[in-house]
Amino acid sequence: MIDRTDRWRRGWLLLLMLVTVTSSGFLLGRGIEAQSQVVAPPSVEPSESPPAPPPVLESAAKPVPVTTLAATLPKRGSGKFWYATTRGPVLGSKGPLRRFKVAVERGSGEDVTAFAEEVGRTLGDPRSWVGGGTIRLQQVTGADRADFTVLLATRETAGEMCQRGGTSIRVGGVPYTSCRTAGKAIINLDRWRLSATPFRNAKVPLSSYRQYVINHEVGHELGHQHQGCPRAGGPAPVMVQQTLSTRGCRPYPWPRRGNDFLIGPLR
Repeated sequence: MIDRTDRWRRGWLLLLMLVTVTSSGFLLGRGIEAQSQVVAPPSVEPSESPPAPPPVLESAAKPVPVTTLAATLPKRGSGKFWYATTRGPVLGSKGPLRRFKVAVERGSGEDVTAFAEEVGRTLGDPRSWVGGGTIRLQQVTGADRADFTVLLATRETAGEMCQRGGTSIRVGGVPYTSCRTAGKAIINLDRWRLSATPFRNAKVPLSSYRQYVINHEVGHELGHQHQGCPRAGGPAPVMVQQTLSTRGCRPYPWPRRGNDFLIGPLR
């Protein structure tokens, strides 16, 4: 039999074990809690948000206009021409109708369709000759009857064609300008690609020089003569020989300005 003394001892032993286990579990739990508090990331309030990215500033620099096309140009082509095959709309609303063809010298490296489109855009602009209501123009095909032809030719071919028509376009021995002969407005490929000094010095886009040279040579075909500058610093009339000098005016590619033709003294 187990006496009362043994029961008393076993009771105390059981109580001591229970206290030890409870204390260890409590301390172990506290240690795990402390560890989790150390490694936990800091809390973020819901109202917080990431910083806004810096504003993107648009560049204030303007694109530089194309004033010339750097290229090795053929000095001479085949002397034969490709003709545009498109018949265009009538340009202008009043006045007698004059039909024209468009051609590009073979071997010039230029596309006849692109050249014809540029000629058509220029001559159809209300700032051009048709804007005054005194003339209408229409592009026709190479097989059609026409009053004149707008041709783009290499410099040597242009020089020879102009010379046969009685006009020298040489400067320093080189065919430099463009010209008009009977029934032909001949545009020099060098100027078409490289522009001219007065336009380049003024940083005028090449597209504006092209408009000028088309309007100038077609203007001769329509009966207009060379003119001078009417007012120093003002826009140059299109019949000024702007390829060589604007004579105190500034480059301007159109026959009309506002509601009127821009005219200078005859030269």
